[in-house]
Amino acid sequence: MDNQRRKFLKLAGAAALAGIGAPTLVRLSSSSALAAEHGASAEPHGKTIDPGPQGIRLGMIIDMRKFTEQPMLLDRAVTACNEAHNIPLIDSAKSEIKWIWKTPFENAFPEQSSYHMAKNVKDSEFLVLCNHCDEPPCVRACPTQATFKLKTNGIVAMDYHRCIGCRFCMAACPYGARSFNWEDPRPYIKKYNKDFATRMRGVVEKCTFCAERLALGLEPACVEACQGTGAMVFGDLNDGQSEIRQLLDQEFAIQRNPSLGTKPSVFYIV
Repeated sequence: MDNQRRKFLKLAGAAALAGIGAPTLVRLSSSSALAAEHGASAEPHGKTIDPGPQGIRLGMIIDMRKFTEQPMLLDRAVTACNEAHNIPLIDSAKSEIKWIWKTPFENAFPEQSSYHMAKNVKDSEFLVLCNHCDEPPCVRACPTQATFKLKTNGIVAMDYHRCIGCRFCMAACPYGARSFNWEDPRPYIKKYNKDFATRMRGVVEKCTFCAERLALGLEPACVEACQGTGAMVFGDLNDGQSEIRQLLDQEFAIQRNPSLGTKPSVFYIV
């Protein structure tokens, strides 16, 4: 078993894979974020198990130094996400569906000065996705609880059956991390993954930190696609001994629009 696998099984709980009993992280991921796949309505306020005084807060580090050295990793991460979640490839600015995508620094960090920016940063494309904020404005804006925060791991989850397509969450999200299905996405799926539910016309969707993969003790698809490079690190921000926390303690990292008070769970090393 390699180090990456061992690291994440510690987080998700090896007991779940052994059939001894799933920990809170796995239990919540499989019951709430996957409810749409099984044709049931998710219940964001259902009974949960207290994970402890701090609980788990999942987060991600995107080390752009690694992506600058190996630009092909950008497309590898995006493709892995698209294929894992049946994201339609629609060639239209209006109808495009994006969970994780590439954008210039000035678009990703409009609050940061780009005056006399280092060339390696100016010429690089940055990966952006849902920030799974600790104070998510999209959750407050949703009138049906179709988008909700899992209190025991910090994931901002989606229930597509509850979504009425009002797009209030899209207006509330300051990161542009949500997409609306203006048309049936199914005809635009080039490589179908039968293990993940397709969406429908008239609903919003976004990155879920691969909750369905976490339930199996796996890392997010984008992280797995960059495995062994250090370009993407995923783990528990509340665990001082985790790889992600140790890296944050050693390196200077920035977040997208932190002044908004959303407390993003995605960090960037530039």
